[in-house]
Amino acid sequence: MYIKGLFTKGIFTKSMNKKGVSPELTARPVLSQNGLRQCLRVAGGGTLGFVVSQLMGWNYGVFFTVFPMFLLGMVPILNGHIIRQFLANVSLNVLEVSLVVGLLKHMPVVMTLVVMGIFLFRFNLMAKGPLFLFGANGVLTLSILLHFASYPNVDLSDLLACNLVASGLAVFIAMLMHTLFPDVEARKPSPRVTKTSSQIRHETLIGGLTATLSFVVFQVFDLQGSLSAQMATILVLFTLGYSGAKVSAAKRAVGTLLGCNLALLMQLLLYTQSHHLLLVVLLYWLGLMLFAREHIHEGGGSGIGFGGLTTLGILFGQSLGPQQDLVYSALYRFSSMSVALVLTLLMMACLHVVLNRWAPTRLPPSNPA
Repeated sequence: MYIKGLFTKGIFTKSMNKKGVSPELTARPVLSQNGLRQCLRVAGGGTLGFVVSQLMGWNYGVFFTVFPMFLLGMVPILNGHIIRQFLANVSLNVLEVSLVVGLLKHMPVVMTLVVMGIFLFRFNLMAKGPLFLFGANGVLTLSILLHFASYPNVDLSDLLACNLVASGLAVFIAMLMHTLFPDVEARKPSPRVTKTSSQIRHETLIGGLTATLSFVVFQVFDLQGSLSAQMATILVLFTLGYSGAKVSAAKRAVGTLLGCNLALLMQLLLYTQSHHLLLVVLLYWLGLMLFAREHIHEGGGSGIGFGGLTTLGILFGQSLGPQQDLVYSALYRFSSMSVALVLTLLMMACLHVVLNRWAPTRLPPSNPA
């Protein structure tokens, strides 16, 4: 329930102080000891994943940079239940992608219907709560895998193998980071949220149908360099509602813009020295620490901090090299992500209105999301 509480009560709940001023407009407090430890875990884990993928020369570096960030940033604790959800999702994703791409690639309509069913199943788990991490990680990973698998020159076996290795490595890195930087105080579990059946159906349909539309768009158009845009369209759905998605989209756009600008500054500082791994790692770690601090201040969730973290992870995991143009990659990713978020919000707004007109999928009056 930790990650569910972060998305429902974290960055999307604004409170006012005694003077009627939003805390976001006042000086931010110093990080707690637990917050500092989580910053170190996120930055250290993301950096370690990047270093291992670079040293080993593995393909799909984005898996090795983003997976540790997701596991360490979205969930402030690590236990057997979380690890089992993460690894079970990886195994199921490999089976799903193998069947969907291997057997149904020549039947786009049937493939789309099967993918929609998978997404609806995952969002139903997210809406109910206890298996939120399993559903959220499944939707995100499946979207990335289908994005890569749609390229005709991609070796599907290599893609799935890298996903398995990166997921196992992410769990090992998370365990190592929690051992090196453990929490000082025990964290309080998030309160369990009670939902009506109509609210669960509403959240399931608005998430599953929007994710399916994102899948269709990225299959129809040749958007090979738009992984950030596709990830953005999925991450904003984790709020399970249109109102939360609006706030998440705005913050993710800011985080992506800041991440792109910081990546450009890093390339300017490195210039032709990007082959010196030690210099790259030092700058990368500093950038992750900066965004991890913002992520913790926001209370978790897909906000400015996590947007910056994933942007750096994607740019460094895919586009860092002496023969690659990080400037073009950064500018293209921000522009494509902005368009994708606007279209996603339009789709969610339409679905929100339609679903609220039907009693079995209508949100309760006290829940405007």
